[in-house]
Amino acid sequence: MNNDTGKQNKNRKGNKEISSLLGKVRSLVISARNAAARNINTIQVFANFGIGRLIVEYEQTGKKRAAYGQKVLDELSVRLTKEFGRGFSEDNLSNMRKFYMVYREQKQISETVSRKLAIPEDVQAIYSQFTLSWSHYVFLMNISNTDERSFYEIEASEQNWSLRELQRQFDSGLYERLALSRDKKGIKDLSKKGQIVVKPHDLIKNPYVLEFLGLDEKSKYSETDLESAIIDKIEHFLLELGKGFLFEARQKRFTFDEEHFYVDMVFYNRLLRCYVLIDLKIGKLTHQNLGQMQMYVNYFDRYVKLTEENPTVGIILCRKKNNALVEITLPKDANIHASEYRLYLPSKEELKQKLMEWSGEEVAKNAAKRLSGKKGRKNG
Repeated sequence: MNNDTGKQNKNRKGNKEISSLLGKVRSLVISARNAAARNINTIQVFANFGIGRLIVEYEQTGKKRAAYGQKVLDELSVRLTKEFGRGFSEDNLSNMRKFYMVYREQKQISETVSRKLAIPEDVQAIYSQFTLSWSHYVFLMNISNTDERSFYEIEASEQNWSLRELQRQFDSGLYERLALSRDKKGIKDLSKKGQIVVKPHDLIKNPYVLEFLGLDEKSKYSETDLESAIIDKIEHFLLELGKGFLFEARQKRFTFDEEHFYVDMVFYNRLLRCYVLIDLKIGKLTHQNLGQMQMYVNYFDRYVKLTEENPTVGIILCRKKNNALVEITLPKDANIHASEYRLYLPSKEELKQKLMEWSGEEVAKNAAKRLSGKKGRKNG
């Protein structure tokens, strides 16, 4: 080896080591900046909560102060803006007041932060940490249903939703759509834990909302058009599918008995550790569609999935489904689900009405079961 070659090797080794060092330093700087941004955001939320508390307590100390609440905010806004600049408009101070009123019984600010903000010791133990930005909370506190608000707060925090994504999920009625596929305990769990995925049924929404595809509900389009639109917006579609989904393939071909078959879309869910097959139907659901999906699922279970993986799940997305047809066609333990899709944001009022109707039907069914059980014991 000559001297030039030796120098080149040393230079390459040195560059490689520097690149490795640079990568580690960059990661550290990015992590530090992200942490700093989160801390600044968190401190702002805590401070706003504390300001709201002080305003409420000030108003509660006398009838006159309560009567002239808006005047207090006006005066406070003028003085704070003069000293500290932007961020203390009357509307923002009103939001801080409302923030405290909405969240005072649900949150507990951590002791360390409450000391830094000079929150009195007698209330330090009552409050805990907030995890979202002020903009998120301004949006959330306008959701009147406490359970629904709690659900969106949990999901926005765990899924790291931007404000725009939070608004989209709310506008699409995610809470109602998940609730419609759950029993009463499952609905209550949504408000306490968010969407927990432990079994295939936890993945299902009804309907799925695909307004981001930009397809016109009234125009003619084929199943291929629908599939292509989804692939073009795959990130949005993965968000709509929910937690743990990874995209594997479109038009996945397999051959059985010298005949070729094609699955529209193949996903893998890392939380359930199973394949999820999706078939797209632009018309009304038929028993042939269900039978075809059953065959796809059987094939993946027998020839594709690994021994340690869980059974394959099949989802048929259709314009119109028939619950009675699904029930009579499929065995009760089938890992196949049919859900409708919408190309526009559904009316939240419509979804809430459906949820109320569904809850009423469940109550009636449970009452009938209890009555039937009593009669059976009596006859026995």
